[in-house]
Amino acid sequence: MSFTPPALPLDLSGRVVFVLGAGSAGPGWSIGRASSVTYARLGAHVCVADRDAASAEETTALIRAEGGTAETFVGDAADEADVVRLFGEARERFGTVDVLHHNVGIGKTGGPMETSAEDFDRIHAVNVRSLLLATRQVLPGMVERGRGAIVAISSIAGMRYLGYPHLAYGVTKAAVTQFTRMVAQQYAAQGVRANTVVPGLIDTPRIATTVAKMFSDTSLEEAKAARARQVPVGRMGTAWDVAHACAFLASDAAAYVTGTELLVDGGITGKFV
Repeated sequence: MSFTPPALPLDLSGRVVFVLGAGSAGPGWSIGRASSVTYARLGAHVCVADRDAASAEETTALIRAEGGTAETFVGDAADEADVVRLFGEARERFGTVDVLHHNVGIGKTGGPMETSAEDFDRIHAVNVRSLLLATRQVLPGMVERGRGAIVAISSIAGMRYLGYPHLAYGVTKAAVTQFTRMVAQQYAAQGVRANTVVPGLIDTPRIATTVAKMFSDTSLEEAKAARARQVPVGRMGTAWDVAHACAFLASDAAAYVTGTELLVDGGITGKFV
């Protein structure tokens, strides 16, 4: 019996991808920025959304410089009125949203005694409430079309202790994972897929302002080297490592993948210590 396997459909031509958190915390490639460019390279129309207008515009400019299609949308992912407006503008521009990429996350160093209730509420609003608000905006259209994908960015900090207290961040990232699992189960029969990408130790602009503080007695480069030594493959990941995983889950190549977590961590979560 002859059999011709199907082509790998890693193609997003004509799809509209809404990237919530598409800017960068500093110069260089964040996960949101690299993912936005990757989606565009696969033919998607990218909605570049961020609270930082200048950073979002930079991502949009990078896409357009390569001949891709992108529009900038500016607003607060944790504010319901802003989110409703953002997705309304996206639908006015592109007609629909086929893929939601949720890439929002903030944190604060400290355990329960260093984390106030106000801190916790603020971090939960940005990391988890924003996912609820965005998901509510895309689900009706996805169900109506019988097709859609949600890609949420969590963290291995939501799975294990990483050597320093990061309570609110870890707890809320764990919530992102469980939220996405539950959406996947409820909407699988209606053609909507929902998955979580779980990055490990990733070298992005964010570590210059957050992770470096965990290693106050060393330079940033020494801190990076220390983190790289923790990873079985011997290096930190790049934003592109994560972006390529996101592209797979957003595409029809992952048509039978839903309700799961894709670890992009160089093997670190498999270590005993």
